[in-house]
Amino acid sequence: MAHFGVVVGLMMILVFLVFLSSIHKVEEGHLAVYYRGGALLGGPGDPGYHIMFPFITYFRSVQTTLQTDEVKNVPCGTSGGVMIYFDRIEVVNMLTPSAVYDVVRNYTADYDKTLIFNKIHHELNQFCSSHTLQEVYIELFDQIDENLKLSLQMELNVMAPGLTIQAVRVTKPKIPEAIRRNFELMESEKTKLLIAEQRQKVVEKEAETERKKAVIEAEKVAQVAKIQYRQKVMEKETEKFISEIEDSAYLAREKAKADAEYYTAQKSADANKLKLTPQYLELIKYQAVSANNKIYFGSNIPTMFFDSSSRSRIEGKSA
Repeated sequence: MAHFGVVVGLMMILVFLVFLSSIHKVEEGHLAVYYRGGALLGGPGDPGYHIMFPFITYFRSVQTTLQTDEVKNVPCGTSGGVMIYFDRIEVVNMLTPSAVYDVVRNYTADYDKTLIFNKIHHELNQFCSSHTLQEVYIELFDQIDENLKLSLQMELNVMAPGLTIQAVRVTKPKIPEAIRRNFELMESEKTKLLIAEQRQKVVEKEAETERKKAVIEAEKVAQVAKIQYRQKVMEKETEKFISEIEDSAYLAREKAKADAEYYTAQKSADANKLKLTPQYLELIKYQAVSANNKIYFGSNIPTMFFDSSSRSRIEGKSA
C-alpha cells in the first residue's frame, strides 16, 4: 500500500507538470503560431492564455506592433573599390495580424532575417556599388535612408504583403583612416571657405545696409527740401493771390469811385444843360449884380451895369 501511494503521488505530480507545460501565455501585441511535428498548424492564437499538447506541439510568438530590427556591421564596396562598413542600420517595421499566417508559412517565424536583414545587405551593396565614396559618405548619405526604405517596401509589396517598412535609419559608415583624415581636412577647408564666404556676405550686407541708409537719408533730405520748396512756392502763390485780390478790390473801388464821379459830373452837366435858358441866365445875371454891393457916386457910372437902352438914355441926358 505504501508503494501504491507513492506511485499515485508521482503520477499526480507528473500530470500536474504536464498540465502546467501545456498552458502558455501570448502577450498583447503578439500572435502565436503553432507547430506540431514541424508542421505549421491552423490560424494563429490571440493574446491571452492557451492550452496545447505538451512535448508534441510548440508555439512561436510573432509581434504585430511596431518593432525595430537592427542590422549590424554591413560591408559595402563603392564603385571605386573602397570597402566601407555600416555599424548599424535600424529598420522600423510592422506586420499586420491578417498577414501573420501567410508570412510565417512562407518565410518562417524568423521572417525578418530573410525579408529584412538579407535584403538590407543586398540593397545597400547595390547602392554603394553604383556610387563613389564621396557620394556615399558625403553627398548622397542623406538619401540612403529613403532609398533603402523605398526599395525594401517595393519588394515586400510583392513578396510579403502586410509587412510594411515605417522608417530606416543608417549610421555613418566606417571608412579607412587615411581617407577619413582626407575627408576631415577637406571638410575643414570647406568650413573655412564657408566662413570666409559668410564673412564676405556679412561685409557686403553691412555695406549694402550703409548704402541703403545713405540713400534713405539722401531721399529724406531731398523730400524735406522738396516739401520746403513746395511750401515756399505755395507761400509765394498765396501772397500773389492775396495781392491780386487786393489789386482787384482796389481797382474795383477806384472804378466804382470814378464811375460815381463820372455819373455825378454827367448828371451835373445834364442839369446845367437843362438850366441854360435865357430866363435862367437873366436870373443868374441879376443875382450876380445884386451880390455886388458897391455904390458909385458921380456922373460917371460904369456902363457895364446897364443895357443898351439904358445906356442911350443916360448918354442923352448927359448931352
